[in-house]
Amino acid sequence: MSEREEKFEKMLCAIQEEYAEVCNKMEALKAEGKIKTVTYKQLMARKLTLQNMLSMYEIYGLFDN
Repeated sequence: MSEREEKFEKMLCAIQEEYAEVCNKMEALKAEGKIKTVTYKQLMARKLTLQNMLSMYEIYGLFDN
């Protein structure tokens, strides 16, 4: 594996980890009934951004969901 491929893999792992963390935080806030908070809305925006990045990896065949 080339250095470039290793960097892509590292980035993919970081995105997947952050996506999972964001989802967990959102679930916790949702359980507390805090879905109208600024924090929840910021997490939602971040989740959508990460989701878009993962979709691009999938579209280009770099990630099997």
